[in-house]
Amino acid sequence: MTDAPRYLRIAADLERRIADGDLRPGDRVPTTRAIMHEWGVAMATATKALTTLRETGAIEAVPRVGAVVAARRLPSRSAGGLGRDEIVRSAMKIADADGLAALSMRAVATELGVATTTLYRHLDARAELTQLLVDAAFAEITYPDPPPGWRSHLRVAAQLQWATYQRHPWLPRLVSIVRPATLPGLLEYGVWTMRALDGLDLDPTTRLHVYGTLVNYVRGTAVNIETEAGAELDTGMTSRQWSRARRAVEGPLVARVTPPGTDLDLESLYSFGLERLLDGLTLLLTPR
Repeated sequence: MTDAPRYLRIAADLERRIADGDLRPGDRVPTTRAIMHEWGVAMATATKALTTLRETGAIEAVPRVGAVVAARRLPSRSAGGLGRDEIVRSAMKIADADGLAALSMRAVATELGVATTTLYRHLDARAELTQLLVDAAFAEITYPDPPPGWRSHLRVAAQLQWATYQRHPWLPRLVSIVRPATLPGLLEYGVWTMRALDGLDLDPTTRLHVYGTLVNYVRGTAVNIETEAGAELDTGMTSRQWSRARRAVEGPLVARVTPPGTDLDLESLYSFGLERLLDGLTLLLTPR
């Protein structure tokens, strides 16, 4: 945490004192001036440290007394028994259950039963946490021996990515195509996928664009997984069931676009689009 802002280091140290029992519920915490003297910081820094502790629920203001350790505290444990992997697993559990909107450092700390500032001993900010989530999600992929032929190889690569998004519907929003993060899980996926293009007479720029186009297609379609899951919960119907119910009520209007007996859902849309993408790449990759 040496690179963390000074106020966070002060807040984390006070949290440690609380977790270790040096400061107990109801005990007064150091005042702004005491923090300034002990840590040699400006008043604004000391004030920000106390504000951080108040926002995380570690301390509370008592009239005519001042700031004291909060009477009701979550069970806390020292940072010594906590690692990044455990933090990431808890964060993923929250995101899988309630989406990215529910993910915060405070929510993760609550899940783990630690003080929020404890997490900053392992992570610099929420942005780093989301990058670790992306890496962990892609690291779950088990790669098979690639099938022969570039088309079959790319199809499997797309399916591996698609399955990962289905497990973690929040993930597509965190994956950037033009500003990719250099994370081990993502790099492994990229290396395995681009092996499909080995032996083809492609310049590096074309290779990269083929890879980026495939990844972007899967990601762009997968953005709808989270929305569709929410709609299914709200309506109690799959997209096919919803279409059929709508057709029964608005038959003549719907039939102008969707003839009877035809269905479209996210899975069929993904599969159809992937094959058309591969058809297009065939024109580029197949020698004439």
